[in-house]
Amino acid sequence: MASPTLTEKGSSTPPDLEMTSGHNADLGVPEFYIDGKVNFVGELGGNGAQATIQDVSGAPVESVNPLGYSVGWWSALFLNITMLIGTGIFSFPSSLLKSLGSVGLTLLYWPIGLAISLAGISVYLEFASYFPSRSGAEVVYLEQAFRKPKYFFPVAFAVQTVILSFVSSNVIVVAEYIFRMTDHTPTDWQSKGVGIAALTIILLPIWFSTTWSLRLSNIFGVAKIITLLLIIIPGLAAFGGHFKQVPEPKANFQNAFEGTRNNGYSLSNALVNIIFSYGGYTNSFNMANEIKNPIRTIKRTANTAVIFVAILYILTNIAYFAVLTKEEIRGSTQVTATLFWSKLFGEKAAMGLTILPVLSAASNILNSTVGHTRMIREIGRQGVLPYPKFWVTTKPFGTPTGALIAVWVVSFIIVIAPPAGTAFNFIVAIQNYPSSLFLALMTFGLFIVRRDRKRLNLPQPEYRSWTVVVLFFLAANLFLIIMPWVPPEGGISNSSFGFFYGASSLTGLGIVFLCALYFVLWSNIFPKLGGYQLRQVVFTLPDGSVSHKLIKINNDEVDIWDAKHDPSGRSLRDFEERA
Repeated sequence: MASPTLTEKGSSTPPDLEMTSGHNADLGVPEFYIDGKVNFVGELGGNGAQATIQDVSGAPVESVNPLGYSVGWWSALFLNITMLIGTGIFSFPSSLLKSLGSVGLTLLYWPIGLAISLAGISVYLEFASYFPSRSGAEVVYLEQAFRKPKYFFPVAFAVQTVILSFVSSNVIVVAEYIFRMTDHTPTDWQSKGVGIAALTIILLPIWFSTTWSLRLSNIFGVAKIITLLLIIIPGLAAFGGHFKQVPEPKANFQNAFEGTRNNGYSLSNALVNIIFSYGGYTNSFNMANEIKNPIRTIKRTANTAVIFVAILYILTNIAYFAVLTKEEIRGSTQVTATLFWSKLFGEKAAMGLTILPVLSAASNILNSTVGHTRMIREIGRQGVLPYPKFWVTTKPFGTPTGALIAVWVVSFIIVIAPPAGTAFNFIVAIQNYPSSLFLALMTFGLFIVRRDRKRLNLPQPEYRSWTVVVLFFLAANLFLIIMPWVPPEGGISNSSFGFFYGASSLTGLGIVFLCALYFVLWSNIFPKLGGYQLRQVVFTLPDGSVSHKLIKINNDEVDIWDAKHDPSGRSLRDFEERA
């Protein structure tokens, strides 16, 4: 077997790296590109995609993915649909109408959210085209866009992702819906107990089988579509005058923009909520290396999912406004969907139909966990977390066991530890700001990736986004960063958690700052004091998982160590023995 190949800047691209399927002739032999500023390595995965050519500090490509290739066209489609249709559509129209004031503007905001989502898919698709055999989405894209300081973004993103890897808000929603169906008012501990039980039951299929968790995702996706159709169809029938319970179904659409508010905070906050309502359209990107021909598949399924769901969202809102008055929607203290069904079919029927929002919340836990565990596992493969074998292993069932344990433990703590109400709302709100910050940085980083690849004369990606679309998506994410600092109406303490409105954003920034402090200590100060340098090595677990691990090399042994390893951390002796 040949030794790893080094390609200097300006040389032609080896034909092997333009293959769209299979592996190169020298299986397992990486191709390196070096121009004095960056060291890139090219490797083929087993998902039929073009070669992944990335900075050598990136987690190694798994030519045979131990998680398998279970994600087909339908699974990729429903990974996004099931995440897109969250619990918000069943209650969010009430708060949106309160913020915007008019039916007309409320309906206009949903197409704006669609446009931003389509731009986001375009940005993610270009990133995925550069690194098609890496799962984890943002984990990979930030790692590759911001390579200096070395390991900084992997460390920062890793720590905040693990710390904030909880699905607690949906857990509590599931418990609340279940008790609402039984017409029982639970205590805090009853809600928490039912929530933890639901979390455990939902996570078990993800641990036992990727195939079955994807099948459940598909089933939940169909159930969500049916749920929205059970709002849309009766609503349109009411709009046509077929329900005597609704004497004036067109009243809300006459002078539709009457009452529109001109308060900047309310209008902006509503747009923020709309953008988050479309969150989930990137879920399939988290599993790119489990999808055959990922770019072609995701391009079709992600765009189809978000357009389809946007149509359902708009029709659902029209149905709400056809059946319910503006006053009923604004004053609703319960789920808007429940109020809708109650008005058309009666209280008992509405209570029975509440099982559908329960399934919706449960499916969000399942789908977000499926995608999030891939992110956490990819973080583990970067080597920046301690005990990389724990994070990377797929034993015993061929699923990301360590990542699943992390999600369950963190979610358990967040559900159990804080009291219900404002404290819990505050903890959930902390998630949003770091996510928005990293998403904006990732979008800007696309220009850095383009520059580096052009300098190295690397192959064109399978998909390239229009620059104006990237800038539009970047502007949307900058908006998400800026708006949380605008004071709300009613004073600076008028927040969902009952105290200073900027506290959650400051806490989120504080977590990022602590990550930076840890990085400086771990990568700079401790090595200087200890007389060593960090080096990455590639190791393979018995299950086939391939990962980086960072080790300490004494300063007087660094030159010898570097001479015996290629730039990505593989032992040159291994290649010689296999030749």
